[in-house]
Amino acid sequence: MPASTATTVIERKWFTTAEVAVMLNFGLSKTKALVHSGAIRSVLIGRSRRILPVWVDEYVARVVADDMELTA
Repeated sequence: MPASTATTVIERKWFTTAEVAVMLNFGLSKTKALVHSGAIRSVLIGRSRRILPVWVDEYVARVVADDMELTA
């Protein structure tokens, strides 16, 4: 019987500001401004800004909720 080989898939934990800009189809400057203002949460690790995927989702949900309030 052959030995079983298991493959472990490691999911992304962090995104860079540039990656989030691409995900949101925003420019890098706009994304950096949103991060700087706190609209998109982030952490500083050394000299690098990192953003959790859930924080991007929270931002999108907040923008949609705000828009729905304005149009209601």
